[in-house]
Amino acid sequence: MTVTIKNAEDQERMRVAGRLAAEVLDMVGDHIAPGVTTGELDAICHDYIVSRQQAIPAPLNYRGFPKSICTSVNHVVCHGIPGDRKLKNGDIVNVDITVIKEGFHGDTSRMFQVGKPTVQGRRLSDVAHEAMRRGISIVRPGIRLGDIGHAIQTYVEANHCSVVREYCGHGIGRQFHEDPQVLHYGRPDTGLELQPGMTFTIEPMVNAGRRHVKLLPDGWTVVTKDHSLSAQWEHTVLVTQDGYEVMTLGASGEI
Repeated sequence: MTVTIKNAEDQERMRVAGRLAAEVLDMVGDHIAPGVTTGELDAICHDYIVSRQQAIPAPLNYRGFPKSICTSVNHVVCHGIPGDRKLKNGDIVNVDITVIKEGFHGDTSRMFQVGKPTVQGRRLSDVAHEAMRRGISIVRPGIRLGDIGHAIQTYVEANHCSVVREYCGHGIGRQFHEDPQVLHYGRPDTGLELQPGMTFTIEPMVNAGRRHVKLLPDGWTVVTKDHSLSAQWEHTVLVTQDGYEVMTLGASGEI
């Protein structure tokens, strides 16, 4: 495992990329409504990233991925491919944005409620959001990756939901996916010890039902096996000298 430590210049470039990724999510929220297709959301984000931000949408053509963003609706866990699907009242949708600027990546995702939220959709989204926040809140030099996973897993399971194990957070920087892998389950005091200058994503995928998932024939879209709802939130995090910095905060300034 080779984990890159970012110097001050690297960190500043990652702040820029992270801020741009968050700006895309701030922008696209106003376009998410019943009747809008996920393909339309992709086109809006692509144009904003390329034209307004003068940046690169990292997912486009990454290992053959055909679009500029991921849109994961209802029981889609992650890597949903935008297309002709129209959003409906009560849907939940995760929009995942990764922007490349000056050679560095900023990666973040949020859940959005379409129209009037359902009770289950809102609750699951809230559980996933709080799970991410709890994982981020303990980041500091000296803790281990297993501590992050344990904090997330125990909260999710206490709320009678489950954590997806096949997909995880990851190191990030000049590369989209770097070491280490950041699991969203685990045991305390296990795994890699965190050091200042590490950058990685924390992005728990939380299912309302069982944790088991399957990959669809398109080779990208991951869904819950039991067709239960799934929710995910994601931030890019920097380990600082005495804690953490979230590099993908939106205009609200809230994690």
